[in-house]
Amino acid sequence: MPESPSVDSLRLLIAVADMGSISAAARELDLSQPSASSRLRNLERQLRLDLLDRRTRGADLTSAGAAVTEWARGVVGAMDALQTGAEALRAGHTVRISCSQTIAEYLMPAWLARLRDHTTEPVHLSVGNSAAVIAAVRSHAADLGFVEGTTVPGDLVSRTLRTDRLTLVVAPGHRLTRRRRPVTADELAQLDLVTREPGAGTRDALEAALAAIGLRPNREAVSLGTNAAVKVMVAAGEHAAVLSELAVAAELRDGRLVEVPVSGIDLRRRLRAVRRRDAAPREVISSLLAVASGRAAGSPRALPAQRTR
Repeated sequence: MPESPSVDSLRLLIAVADMGSISAAARELDLSQPSASSRLRNLERQLRLDLLDRRTRGADLTSAGAAVTEWARGVVGAMDALQTGAEALRAGHTVRISCSQTIAEYLMPAWLARLRDHTTEPVHLSVGNSAAVIAAVRSHAADLGFVEGTTVPGDLVSRTLRTDRLTLVVAPGHRLTRRRRPVTADELAQLDLVTREPGAGTRDALEAALAAIGLRPNREAVSLGTNAAVKVMVAAGEHAAVLSELAVAAELRDGRLVEVPVSGIDLRRRLRAVRRRDAAPREVISSLLAVASGRAAGSPRALPAQRTR
């Protein structure tokens, strides 16, 4: 199998694209120009593509180089988010954050990376299902929680950060992919679904959406503890699952899973931050909430004391 490009090489290519020359990119990344040139040639050998047009002055990207650079930005951004998230998981902590699994996997790394633009205060991150997050906040084991559940206990305050949508997914070739009309809510309730474990926000949201129209899931193939495990079982071909669109975006793009339209039920849900009413204001918490809710962090407001049922 061909050797994969290093993140440092991709970072160098991005710097060349942004700064217009190898020498300027080398200075920006504290490299010698010969070392930078060698890395770029090695990157071209690994990818078997000409990325730079060396017949021109400076360093112009070829059409292939321009495409690879845009893909590289995504890879480098994801690696930066991974490193930031890992740092939060292992750090000696002053602020304790507890986060439900879907938010932890698909949103929190980017939020933590952006948080570093506003504060260097260390954050300790723990991950569990929504029920575990609520328990951690109520027991003072966490200063702030992020959940996907449908209700928040009255002794906690909450803020809705964004909405999310649950999607019915199956493997390519599953019988549901041959339907010409959406699956109805009644049919959804009858499916043998692979679900998350009791206490998971995804499971609670599906059950609440069905209950709102007088239904409940009648059958369950199996319940599993992670989104990844659910997706693997669904991709095997027999079963369907209802998961967050965040959790299945990559699989839908590359065709490993297929979304099946559903009608007659509202599968939207709210992603929320929760904390105790008596929690002392903390600047790092206010900054994280500002980042998570998409507000510019200049003077972010503290979490308002309100109930969201």
